[in-house]
Amino acid sequence: MSYSERLHPWVVIRLLPKMQRRVVARFRNRSDAEGHLWALKRLMPDAQFVIVFDVGNLDLGNPMDEES
Repeated sequence: MSYSERLHPWVVIRLLPKMQRRVVARFRNRSDAEGHLWALKRLMPDAQFVIVFDVGNLDLGNPMDEES
């Protein structure tokens, strides 16, 4: 995840057929993402969009690697 993407964790995603998705825009705060989502829904009423908080790749380690 790039530095710019980490600064803009709120993502508006367009849902496409066959379980595909497309990132439409990234925002620093949720209210900006919701405002953009509202405008997109008015411009494209038949399209499906969601807002997600992208935490990136978390390195939580593998608990199976730890010895008891």
